[in-house]
Amino acid sequence: MATETNISSLASLEYTAYIDDSGQLPEQFQGKIGVYAIFDRDKILQFVGYSRDVYLSLRQHLVRQPQKCYWVKVQTIERPSRTVLENIENAWIAENGSVPLGNGQHKQTWTQPIDVKTVMTPEEQVNYQNPANDELAQMKIIKNVARRVETEILKVLENRGLQMQIRFNPKLKEEGLLDLK
Repeated sequence: MATETNISSLASLEYTAYIDDSGQLPEQFQGKIGVYAIFDRDKILQFVGYSRDVYLSLRQHLVRQPQKCYWVKVQTIERPSRTVLENIENAWIAENGSVPLGNGQHKQTWTQPIDVKTVMTPEEQVNYQNPANDELAQMKIIKNVARRVETEILKVLENRGLQMQIRFNPKLKEEGLLDLK
């Protein structure tokens, strides 16, 4: 647990597997307030963030960036304090020596719902932009793209051994967005 003056260096914290041997995310962070650093398969820092519930945030990031979430380091704090959380986040980024891509140019892909319009196939784009389509037809096309992308993400996670239930918000699919419920 961190206090104002007690910031653990990123290097001093243990790596925790993002998905454990039983196919679960690290449940010890459920409901915990803290700062977390996410690493790829080669233990290269990808993103540093903080949350009132580290576990829920880790779930969101896994769905948004399944190929970049292999390891995590976490420092929890007792009471929510944005100042303390931001200080830890900034200290870790400084310790890293450079801003991770997830905190820089790719921040939106880590922190915002997946916009399926950005991953439409050329065929889906032509279909979507067809002037003969009304709003309802476009919504149907977008929903189908969202389902395709959702299936692809779930397949990647299944191949990684994830055993937990992942549910996307069905209302957002109509807007072409994927985010956990």
